[in-house]
Amino acid sequence: MSIQLEAGWRAVLAPEFEKPYMAELKRFLQEEKRHHTVYPPGNLIFNAFDHTPFDRVKVVILGQDPYHNAGQAHGLSFSVPKGIGIPPSLRNMYLELSNDIPGFQIPAHGDLTAWANQGVLLLNATLTVRAHTAGSHQGKGWEAFTDKAIAELSARRSGIVFMLWGRYAKNKAALIDYHKHYILTAAHPSPFSASSGFFGCRHFSKANEFLVKQGMEAINWQV
Repeated sequence: MSIQLEAGWRAVLAPEFEKPYMAELKRFLQEEKRHHTVYPPGNLIFNAFDHTPFDRVKVVILGQDPYHNAGQAHGLSFSVPKGIGIPPSLRNMYLELSNDIPGFQIPAHGDLTAWANQGVLLLNATLTVRAHTAGSHQGKGWEAFTDKAIAELSARRSGIVFMLWGRYAKNKAALIDYHKHYILTAAHPSPFSASSGFFGCRHFSKANEFLVKQGMEAINWQV
C-alpha cells in the first residue's frame, strides 16, 4: 500500500499512518493481495487526494466503496476511466446534471478526473475492495482514515460544499461543522433510489451558487 500523499493532505493525515488501525489495515491488504485481486491498483488508492489538494477542496462528493469489476476503479468516487461503461448511478448523476445545469451534455464516458482537478474531492469511505465482492473491505480501517480526512477539512477549512447522498453518506454529516460549510443531502443516485429524492435535488447548481457567493469560481461540471 502506497502512502505517498499530496503535501497538504500529508500534513494533516500523516499521523494516521502511525496508528494501530493502519498497521492492521496494511496487514489485511497484504493478505488479501496474496489470495485475491484488489481494486484499485496500489498507485491509485489515494488518487482522490492526489488530484484534489487539501487547500483546494471546494466540493466533496462522498461514495461508499470503489467499483469492484475489472478496470472500473481508479480512486475517484463514482468515476470510471474512459473506455469503461458508465455505471448506473453515474448515469443518473448525468441525467440530473442535464436537468440542472443549462447546456450540460451527457458525456459518452464516465471519467470525472476533470471535476477532481477543479477541487471536487471524489472520496470513497472505503478506498479498496476485493474483485467482484462489494463491501468486502468495509470495517477494516479505511473508514477511520476517511472520517479523519472529512473531519480535518471541516475543522481547518471553511465554505466547502458537502454532497451527501443516501443514508450512509448522510451519517457523515456528524463530522462536519454546518456553521462553516454547506451540507446538501439527498437520496442516493442509484437506480433503486434516485426517483426518491435525488432527481430534482439541483445539488450541482446549488453548489455553484454557493461558491460564487463566496467569490470562488464555479465548477464546470461538463466532462
